[in-house]
Amino acid sequence: MRLPGKGVRILAILALACVCAVLALVITWHLVSSPYKGFSSAEVFVYIPKGTSVPQIGRLLGEAGVIAHPRLFGWYVRLLYPTSSLKAGEYRFDRASSIQAVADKLLKGQVYVVKVTVPEGFSRTEVVDLLVRSGIGNTDALLKATQDTAAIAQLDRQAPDLEGYLFPETYFFSRRVPEKEVVRTMVSGFLRIWTPERQQKARELNMTVREVLTLASLVEKETALPTERQLVSAVFHNRLLKNIPLASDPTIIYGVKQIKDYDGVINKSDLRLDSPYNTYLYSGLPPGPIASPGLAAIDAALDPAKVDFLFFVSRNDGSHLFTVDYRDHMRGVQQYQR
Repeated sequence: MRLPGKGVRILAILALACVCAVLALVITWHLVSSPYKGFSSAEVFVYIPKGTSVPQIGRLLGEAGVIAHPRLFGWYVRLLYPTSSLKAGEYRFDRASSIQAVADKLLKGQVYVVKVTVPEGFSRTEVVDLLVRSGIGNTDALLKATQDTAAIAQLDRQAPDLEGYLFPETYFFSRRVPEKEVVRTMVSGFLRIWTPERQQKARELNMTVREVLTLASLVEKETALPTERQLVSAVFHNRLLKNIPLASDPTIIYGVKQIKDYDGVINKSDLRLDSPYNTYLYSGLPPGPIASPGLAAIDAALDPAKVDFLFFVSRNDGSHLFTVDYRDHMRGVQQYQR
């Protein structure tokens, strides 16, 4: 039995429609999955502000040469991820990428971040310089942010700035992160390690958090040897108990830098500098931290070695000679510093 001519035509049309649909799907999938690189530079950055719609994101990516078909990008995201959202932030592209890969990157929020390792013993201004050189923030805004002590107001009401509280460790920052957030993150690093156990040790020593950080910053600047930190801490604790000036060169350097450029040499005139940071002239701790101490230096300040040492002198190899008697100390000075 033969189908009417009209029926044949309908079947043919349906068959053709199916073929066209399959072909369209194949072509669409090819466009979605094929890598594309429309930018000539080695890398390109695309910033997606919060609240940007999917079509707008597609246009931004298209204008940057990351994708070739912005509308197809929008259809793809809406069809396959109707309940998911593309994350705001700055993204880096350095190779040919498919629409599928680009969408996956934005869905996961794989934003571009800068790795910044802040070394122990960096001062507030040195931290700011490091951040700026790493592409994070600008100098004026960062310095202003480090003068806002609201985050530590409950701990240290005397602090004029955040010197000592910018905890040294490795951070990952977006280049677009506000300067206040950068500083807040670093202060949070300190607050995280200032545990109840360390607070209790400070109380047992009758020291405020500011005094602990100040002493720890001196320990940090005086020695880099793990085996010496508690010994240096002990010398300073012993001197404080006996009301002997700490005579710490790093405090002199810090005081000099506040009024002029430091040329790398402590001159005799510097030792006579009338500054509260001159621990040769004034007994007790200086007014505040001279740098950001690391966790090991903080722990050393809270747990000095049980020794009677009152002096130490550099052996010029990174280590120090520790002594109790001043005459022995001067022999060490003669041996290692002359």
